[in-house]
This record gives sequence, C-alpha cells and structure tokens, in this order.
Amino acid sequence: QVQLVESGGGSVQAGGSLRLSCGASGYPYSINCMGWFRQAPGKEREGVAAIYTGGGSTYYVDSVKGRFTISQDNAKNTLYLQMNSLKPEDTAMYYCAADYRVYPSCGVSRERYNYWGQGTQVTVSS
Repeated sequence: QVQLVESGGGSVQAGGSLRLSCGASGYPYSINCMGWFRQAPGKEREGVAAIYTGGGSTYYVDSVKGRFTISQDNAKNTLYLQMNSLKPEDTAMYYCAADYRVYPSCGVSRERYNYWGQGTQVTVSS
C-alpha cells in the first residue's frame, strides 16, 4: 500500500506559478497511474492531470491544458504539477492520487484511483 503526501501549495496572484509535489512511500514501485485532482468549496472533486508511470503518457483536463504540466521523478518517487498562468478559478484543495491497476488506461477519472493524499491548498487571488 502506498502513502501519498502533497506539498507546495500556497497563495499567489493571478498569472503566477506554483509547483506541487507528491511524495510516494510504502510500496510505490508498482504504481501504474498517478494523478492530480482538485476540489473547490461546494464543488465535486475533479481530475486535473494524470500520468502513466511506466511510459510517461500524460492526460489533462481541458481547462488546464497549456498551463499545467504533470511530471514524475521515479528515482525520488515524486510526482509534480507545475502550474503556470494561474487563474482565480484554479483555487482549490489539490490532491495527489495513485493506483496499481494496469487497466483501464490512466486518465483523470476519480474512479481510476484508489489511493489519495491529504491535499494541499492553492489560492489564487485576482
């Protein structure tokens, strides 16, 4: 079983950047998919970006394409989310997620992931 710990959240002005990190421990070596999700107050948790850890294929929700980049450092068992050109609507709690299953293919659906971190807050002011 894997444990996930997010860091890197904070408060920035619109147009700014943040980089989120997610450290995986426990048994991270067989993880097949990892992703970032976010949840704003009063809204459902939504997928932001995901990555297939074995080959590096990435997936993004349309609202962050061109602004956010998901990446991984396998040597450090760490997942990243580089967020540029941040907007007030990006304000949310951001969660890291992971799953061991090989099928279905990785994506940004909540149902694809069984392991979750505690979240890190991102606040973007206008």
